[in-house]
Formats: sequence, C-alpha cells, structure tokens
Amino acid sequence: MTDSLSLVDDWGPEKIVVVSHRRTGMKGVLVIDNTARGVGKGGTRMGPTVTVGEVARLARVMTWKWAGVDLFYGGAKAGIVADPAAPDKEAVLRAFARALSNEVPREYVMGLDMGLTEDDAAIIQDELGDRGAAVGTPQHLGGVAYDKLGVTGYGVAEAADAAAGTLGLPLSGSRVALQGFGAVGAAAAQRFTELGAGVVAVSTAHGTLHAPAGLDVPALLRAREAYGDHCLAHYEGGTALPSDAELTVDCEVLVPAALQDVIDDDTAHRIKARLVVEGANLPTSPSAQTVLAARGVTVVPDIVANAGGVVAAAFAMDGRYSGFRPETPQIFRAVSSRLRANTTTVLEEAARRNVTPHDAGRGLAEERVRAAMVSKGRIPRG
Repeated sequence: MTDSLSLVDDWGPEKIVVVSHRRTGMKGVLVIDNTARGVGKGGTRMGPTVTVGEVARLARVMTWKWAGVDLFYGGAKAGIVADPAAPDKEAVLRAFARALSNEVPREYVMGLDMGLTEDDAAIIQDELGDRGAAVGTPQHLGGVAYDKLGVTGYGVAEAADAAAGTLGLPLSGSRVALQGFGAVGAAAAQRFTELGAGVVAVSTAHGTLHAPAGLDVPALLRAREAYGDHCLAHYEGGTALPSDAELTVDCEVLVPAALQDVIDDDTAHRIKARLVVEGANLPTSPSAQTVLAARGVTVVPDIVANAGGVVAAAFAMDGRYSGFRPETPQIFRAVSSRLRANTTTVLEEAARRNVTPHDAGRGLAEERVRAAMVSKGRIPRG
C-alpha cells in the first residue's frame, strides 16, 4: 500500500482513512484532500485494483475542479477494493458506509464514480440513515440523475466548441475521435453530432471502430443501449482497429474519455488532432502535455472539460436535505455557461502567460483555494 505520508504536500490531503471489514472482506479508503472552500465532495469508485495513491490523485483533481468552476465544495474521493459485479456488492458497500460514519456526511458526501450506480447511492443513504450521506440517488428518491442525463459528456462537447472557437476552428464539420463510449463518451458523441461535428472513431474496452466519413452516432447509441461495451461488434459499418488506435487517427478533435494515463510522450508525438479535450480525469501525463504544446496542439484540461458532472452535483448537494430538484434545462444551461466561460478563460490565460492550459487552469484554481485557506487561518497571510 502507498505510504500515505508521501502523498502530503502544502495543499493536503487533510485526512486519509483506510478501512476494512473482516466478515465481508471489504477494503477501502477515503481521501479528504482540501476543504478550505467547503465540505469534501467527490465520487466513490469500486474496482479490484483501487489504490490509496490513485484515490489521492483523484481527490486532488476534485480540489482543483471545484475551485475551477468556482463552486464552494472541497476536494475528496473514496475507493473500495472490490468487484462491482460480485454478488456481495451490497454487503461490501454497507460495510464501507458504516466504517466511514464518523466522516460521512459531516466531512465527506459520497457520490458516484466507476463501479457504482444510483441504487448504490440509495443503499449508502439507507445504511447511514441520512439523506445527506450521498448524492446521485434515483429520481424517485429525490436525486438528480446527472449520469443518466449525460451532463459530463455534454459539457465536454460544449468545452470543445468553446475551445475550437478560440482556435478559429469551426466545430461544425470537424472530425472527432472518442476514446471511451461509456456515459461520458456516449453523451459527448450525441452533443458533438448536434453541434454539427462528425464522429469518425469510437473505442470501448473491446476495440476501436473507425470510419473516415463519419459513424452513425444514433445507431451506435442504440447498439450501446442494447449491448453495452460490446456495442461496436453489433454496429454495421466502419473498420475495426486495435485498442488505442483511436488516439492517433486523422481528426481535428480528440476526446480521451476513458481512463487516466493513456497519453504518454510517444502517443503525444503521434496525435494528429489540433484539439485534445480531456473527458477523463488525468488522461495525459505532464510531459505529454509539454510535447503537445510544443507541437501546437491545444489541450482543454480535465478540471475544465469534464466538470459538467461537478456543476450538476452542486445542484444535487443543494437539494440533498430539502428535496429540491432543479429542472433539467436549468442544469444544462449552467453546465454550458460555466464550462464555455472557463474554457475561454483558461486558454486565454495560458496564451497570456505562455504556459500550458493545465498550468493555467491549475493556477487559477490554486489562487481560489489559497485565498480560502488564508481567510480561514489555515496558512499564514502573505
């Protein structure tokens, strides 16, 4: 297990809680990174390879993401080491929630990430007897179903459109390649189509489908609804390519919307897109970001591009006790306006300071977090 002390820097984490339960075999971790701007909020993921270091990295992303969209919550993340398809999932989830009853919801509010569903959020609320313990519950329990609404993918496409405008690159008529066709990638594909772009490549864990003239996105969405991750095998048309080939096909816009750490230096040298929009968290390494900048490839950072889910989660946070549920158009308007404005601000700041967009975006977020830390006496003034 990662040495937790090695993860600590001037920003956090404030608390790392590692928990286990012998009877269920549950093992998990909560990382509360920085709460200067508000209670810790971030998704809880479940997977067989979850590590403390991974969760800590993602908690830090949440710190910058909340500050980047200027919403008043703190960065946090949780993870459970378990197979989300296992029959004892509920027992493991309940054991995890009980183990964190001191922190949830006073210091951390659970949300949905990889491996968890709306019903899992409801189970967490039920186990702790507190509606405020988790967001992302089903609509019939008063939740804001932001995963089903596809707000994160919608926001990715909106950010891409704003970035394309700063480059003088009309998004309408542009070719888009998507890595990942889960909730984020599918919603992004739909919105890109509505904005007039053509999706020329899509990948899942089972391979890549490529069509230079454009894929039929509505047909792909129907196949995904019926077959899930195996949807590409049930789509008629396109050419099958190996996994990761979608990253280097001819296109104007590339959206890595699957896993972290997928674009290294070598891949960065081979990317043909003019614009990379990070739909996933941490998909590009710092050195790859430098390579892309040197090649003139613009990157919209994850803390800007995929913050649509964060904006929607803020609505859910506001209504978790009151039962207030905003109208869907209100959520989409907020996602569009905030992400478009943030994208333009970050890219203009990067150009003004001659730094990468990642450095510019993180710099703006750091200023806001530092100001909160100073005001609350957590660090010395000046």
